[in-house]
Amino acid sequence: MMTMMSRRIVLLGLLSVLTLGAVAAGLGVFSPAPSPVAVAPSPAAPPGPADPLVAAEPPAPRVRTEVVTLRRGDTLVGALGRAGVDRRSSHDIATALRSGGADLRRLRPSDELEVTWTLEGEPIAVRWEPSPWLGFAVVAADGGWEVRRAETRPDVRVEAVAGEVMRSLFEAVEALGESPQLVLDLAEIFSSEFDFTADTRSGDRFRLLVEKRYAGDQFVDYGQILVAQYVSDGHVLTGVGFEPEGGRHAYYDVQGRSLRKTFLKSQLEFTRITSGFTYRRPHPILGGVRPHLAVDYGAPVGTPVRAVADGTVLGAGWNGGNGIQVHLRHHAGYETIYNHLSKLGPGIQRGARVEQRQVIGHVGSTGLSTGPHLDYRVKKDGRFVNPLSESFIPGQPLDGAEHRRFLKDARALVRQLEDSAPF
Repeated sequence: MMTMMSRRIVLLGLLSVLTLGAVAAGLGVFSPAPSPVAVAPSPAAPPGPADPLVAAEPPAPRVRTEVVTLRRGDTLVGALGRAGVDRRSSHDIATALRSGGADLRRLRPSDELEVTWTLEGEPIAVRWEPSPWLGFAVVAADGGWEVRRAETRPDVRVEAVAGEVMRSLFEAVEALGESPQLVLDLAEIFSSEFDFTADTRSGDRFRLLVEKRYAGDQFVDYGQILVAQYVSDGHVLTGVGFEPEGGRHAYYDVQGRSLRKTFLKSQLEFTRITSGFTYRRPHPILGGVRPHLAVDYGAPVGTPVRAVADGTVLGAGWNGGNGIQVHLRHHAGYETIYNHLSKLGPGIQRGARVEQRQVIGHVGSTGLSTGPHLDYRVKKDGRFVNPLSESFIPGQPLDGAEHRRFLKDARALVRQLEDSAPF
């Protein structure tokens, strides 16, 4: 993300005039300039010595600028007070900002306020940029404070990103100079199709077209991924973004079938499998060979655990050797069980409804456990099944006119992706 100084490149031209006005007029900023008067030219007179009785025009007052960084729990008034602005002026500035359309609830830790002072210690201007596209300047005026608002549109560019996985998808994307957020967005598209925890391989390839938003020449953040492909073990996954008429933006395969299936392939993001589903495994604590009808995912304590599908909580709390457990019932005869949690998610209790991707707990090592991990189990019609090999219910396809419109858009996007980032 850009710093405040780099973001000001875009807004500075619109806002700097405010402080200049304050400097020129002192505390009487925005006073109207006198109308020009036509005067007949006088005959040129020879230069003479300056009249010592004529006072020289006083220089414009000099100013100093201070940047205040907001802390956690700060309010605008509190931050300005820490900078030395008196409480009454701080309240007046806050009131002026609200009347000028600023949403002070958007103040965040690490936001910066730029306060301009006269050398006599009078505050004459405050700047705040809640986003790279929006800035406010509050400037001292006769009888109070005036607000000026500057907005700029993001410069949205569609760019291709492509790479090959050597060790991890995170490393591959970061090696291209891209943000980890792009990894999460890409993984989310295929979260019902591909388990990036279990199935990622060295040599996997990916490519995508993504919107990038710029302020001037400075990259700010990502927009939507328009189309993405991930190739693993010769299998090509394709996700195309599309918004049906009256619907929500979602991702579909090239045939127009939704990639959002009933079940996620993984309930954790980017962890590792430490033990698979088997009927014969040496038990690390109890000894002997016992069935392990689960998949264990190693992850740090506190890692969020997501519900893999919509459902109802059958049980939540301590359950003997399973430690803190969440047991969910889903439709079509499925149940999922999450063991050895460190704590439950907000509102997770027997009878509660949960949604797919909702955080239901956090990884821990409670019960009979040798270290932090998630023991994840799936039942189908009362019988344990292997979560990694189970074929869950596919997503809904588009139909009719929407399907025809999608196919036209999808062909164009895939062609553009292939041309921009050939494998």
